[in-house]
Amino acid sequence: MANLYLTEQGSVLCKTGDRLIVRKEGEVLLDVQCNKINAVLIFGNVQITTQAVHELFKCGIELALLTRTGRLVGQLTSPATKNIELRVEQFKRYDDETFKLELSKTIVNGKLTNCLTLLRDFYHNHPNIDLTGEIAGIEAAMKNVPSAESLDSLRGFEGSAAQTYFKGFGRMLLGDSFTFEGRRKHPSTDPVNSLLSFGYTLIFNEISSLLDGLGFDPYLGYFHQVDYGRASLASDIQEEFRASIDRFTLYLINNRILNPEDFYSNEKDGSVYLKREAMKRYFAEYETYLKREFKHPHTGENTTLRKCFRIQAERLANGIKGENTYTPFLLQT
Repeated sequence: MANLYLTEQGSVLCKTGDRLIVRKEGEVLLDVQCNKINAVLIFGNVQITTQAVHELFKCGIELALLTRTGRLVGQLTSPATKNIELRVEQFKRYDDETFKLELSKTIVNGKLTNCLTLLRDFYHNHPNIDLTGEIAGIEAAMKNVPSAESLDSLRGFEGSAAQTYFKGFGRMLLGDSFTFEGRRKHPSTDPVNSLLSFGYTLIFNEISSLLDGLGFDPYLGYFHQVDYGRASLASDIQEEFRASIDRFTLYLINNRILNPEDFYSNEKDGSVYLKREAMKRYFAEYETYLKREFKHPHTGENTTLRKCFRIQAERLANGIKGENTYTPFLLQT
């Protein structure tokens, strides 16, 4: 199944039978069966009827509301699957400092391993672009992870490694159309950072919705501090998949699927966003990327990146319940 992205401003999402219909000014823009949809994402001024909301809940389809530029406003989810036993164990584990630290080390190690994989793969294919310093820097940071005695020190190691990684990331942009001088967010003031933030937002939304559907409380995390209004557990799982979005961003730029002309700047704060037509192109590529099959490194079975979101969430549930030791998602070469 795929996600449905609604970006046509002034359109209305309604239902007829078991089908979702998108209309604007009397014209049908889209007609799709509910059983083919995993989630609906509404961007900006797109309306939805009460009947359509009921149908989404009945079919277990998540609904996310975002601003026109892609900032997540909120999510609506069906109350059908609320695993209270899992939530009880999740809250118990939050008070287990040893569990929190060991799980967080696993998450950070997985994230940095994936960063290394991306750097090494690119350097192998482009030996003229020297990334040996960044590779060595992340390798050194990873050696410190097992000895971290607190979450604060672990976050320090991770933050330092991230700075080193993004120095290398900037050199992986081929050509001179795009520039990247480091990670910038809130706001993202250049096209590359805009793409990174947008991609992170999309997978964060998918992971948060998935966690909620499986019965977790997405707001109670272990590596990321609990903060009002932030789905910290989704942020935890997201860390392992950031390099996947980084790879996707490089694909879009280096293959010239997106160009600087596809972005515009907000005069108020200098933030940069995709134009609407470019955003549609982005979604098409994003869906293809998430549904591309590859061999799972542990099971050897065919899987997709989207399926791996669920696999990791289920692994976390089993780890919290003490049924196994959590293992991270690892980027494929």
